[in-house]
Amino acid sequence: MPKTRFNISLDQDLVDFVKVYVKENRTTVAEVITQFLLALKRQAQGDSMEIILSNPDFHKALIDVQSRLRDGTARWHTFEEVFGD
Repeated sequence: MPKTRFNISLDQDLVDFVKVYVKENRTTVAEVITQFLLALKRQAQGDSMEIILSNPDFHKALIDVQSRLRDGTARWHTFEEVFGD
């Protein structure tokens, strides 16, 4: 889907927070806002992710991956290593 520029005004404390957040999480402000709006859209349309996130094994795996990505211990694999020939 093509991107469209969208200008918003925020309180300075939120701007400061999101700048730190995106740096720590290696993402962008646009991606943070996009993910928030998609979650809001899913909730409004009744298309919730709660079923997936409420699964204890999935939740544990998600937290584990986030932790390894943040501390730099994640091991990256090539496409071939993951999916084979």
